Amino acid sequence: MPDENNIPLRLLVNAQQQPLSLIKFNDVLVEVDYLKVLASTYGLEFTGLPKLASIYESSAQATFGQHALVTIDQESGPPAVGLADLSDPKLHPLCVDFAADALLYRKDKGGGKNEAIAKAVGVKGQYYPTVVDATAGLGTDSFMLAALGCEVTMLERTNLVCALLHDGLVRGRANPQSVDIVQRMRLLAGSAVARLAQLREANMSVDVVYLDPMFPHKKKSAAVKKPMKMFQALLGHDEDADDLLTPALALANKRVVVKRPSSAPFLQDKTPSMQIKGKKHRFDVYW
Repeated sequence: MPDENNIPLRLLVNAQQQPLSLIKFNDVLVEVDYLKVLASTYGLEFTGLPKLASIYESSAQATFGQHALVTIDQESGPPAVGLADLSDPKLHPLCVDFAADALLYRKDKGGGKNEAIAKAVGVKGQYYPTVVDATAGLGTDSFMLAALGCEVTMLERTNLVCALLHDGLVRGRANPQSVDIVQRMRLLAGSAVARLAQLREANMSVDVVYLDPMFPHKKKSAAVKKPMKMFQALLGHDEDADDLLTPALALANKRVVVKRPSSAPFLQDKTPSMQIKGKKHRFDVYW
């Protein structure tokens, strides 16, 4: 198994060129040692404030920048770590919640093996491929693949996204509604290109590599919810997405699946072996 700590992260900084902060509020009951380790692991600055409202005061943005990770209470279960926009107090912090009602509803009431993503990766009968999700993001597609029965390794290169995923996995394993699924998911931090090469060198058996690189949305699009727009604006789109296809093809034993908006070009202008098309996006499948 590859060393999980020797691939550098993409470290985001604020306008003052300082690391983004992970802020604990005194009125949120969460273990301080856990947060300090989380911040240290992913290159974040740990600090404390009296309460959530503190980050929306005029001085906070000058100190922390526009974005920070914050501790927030959940309606049920332990507190979460979420991404906050310090310029918008009406926008609820964005967190990874693998026991969210919407995810569990999709798991239970969605198409299951008939969903496009299941067909794309090749889930059929009792065959559940091992999957590397090389562009994990907030982990939604990884969760759905794990819910189908796949073992999923998530790759993520950006430090604050890794912290959100890490926290989501910790809470997901503590929740009886999601524990069985989340146990089939693991996170490797660092550049996907470097990780894919490393996994191949380690002779890791991978059936499918799944790619969903960030693609710029049309300005007039109303489909993207405000928290996701914050997330996308902070990270930007993946201009180096073409670099992923070659190492993905080298690693995958069965196929590479690329999720793309319907209007987006093929990665590397390479025509896929098969396509599964939806209304707004498609899956390009290579083998």
